Amino acid sequence: MAYARARRRDNRNDIWPGFVDVLSTLLLVFVFLLSIFALVQFFLSQELSGRDTLLDQLRTQIEELGEALAMERTQNIDLSDTLALLEANITENDDERARLTDLLAAQRTEADAAGGQIITLEGELDEEQQLTRDALLQVEILNAQLNALRLQLAAIEEALGVADVQDVANQLVIEDLGARLNLALQERVEELSRYRSDFFGRLREILGDRDDIRIVGDRFVFQSEVLFAVGADEINPAGSDQLVALATAIRQLETEIPEDIAWVLQVNGHTDAQPIRPGGQFASNWELSAARAISVVQLLIDEGVLPEHLVAAGYGEFAPLEAGDTPDIYARNRRIELKLTEG
Repeated sequence: MAYARARRRDNRNDIWPGFVDVLSTLLLVFVFLLSIFALVQFFLSQELSGRDTLLDQLRTQIEELGEALAMERTQNIDLSDTLALLEANITENDDERARLTDLLAAQRTEADAAGGQIITLEGELDEEQQLTRDALLQVEILNAQLNALRLQLAAIEEALGVADVQDVANQLVIEDLGARLNLALQERVEELSRYRSDFFGRLREILGDRDDIRIVGDRFVFQSEVLFAVGADEINPAGSDQLVALATAIRQLETEIPEDIAWVLQVNGHTDAQPIRPGGQFASNWELSAARAISVVQLLIDEGVLPEHLVAAGYGEFAPLEAGDTPDIYARNRRIELKLTEG
């Protein structure tokens, strides 16, 4: 038993040194791993520190680019205001204004797109600056065109002023000519009135003082019964004698009135308001009155009166001397009128 206990004691003494060795080995491995971990941590911290520095630099660059973009946008806004002013002042340059508006819209679009493309912003900003210079050049061109238009307007206003003066002078000349013309016409009318008075006086001497031939205003009036039968347009023998004497007076009048005075003897036929009988020669009073006036004119021409001094017109029943339906009124309204008037 004493041997067995001594052996067990020896076995325990043999295990301990091996256990210590294992622990030492594990400890060394742990220390080694810990050293490796610390070394890795060191390198990682150095790497992360470098990345933070790079990120800070990148942020700084982004801020600088953002400020440059804001300045460019401010310049674009100023340019927009300038172009808006030009659009209000130069209405004749619509095409050019539209082109500049499109150019400004393109600049704004490119500037907005640059906000999402920070990496390539420098190149885009160079393009924007070039476009801005082009736009400013266009503004200078438009200003030059505006000045040219102002000079043209000044020249036109000056020409209009001269034209206004000329118009006033022309108006004075026209008014003077109008006054002279009116005076000349008045003199001719007065002269023609004098010849009319003389002519009517001569007719009264030729035709005698008859109740059925009279002067009414500026007209010499024959009752139709003096010249025509009822409803007819053929001149009766007694009326023919009266018109032959009338033609003699008219031919004498043609020699007395100066050639520069235009005149005619207007022969007007009138009827009463009684309807034409059905189946007669004429369909209406109008046709009858016109036919009678033409018959008188034709006889005067046959007696040597110049045709250019004669006019025939038919009024039918539509220009009565008196209103009413008595036989006497009907008789007075049936008539042939002679009127010496301007040609």
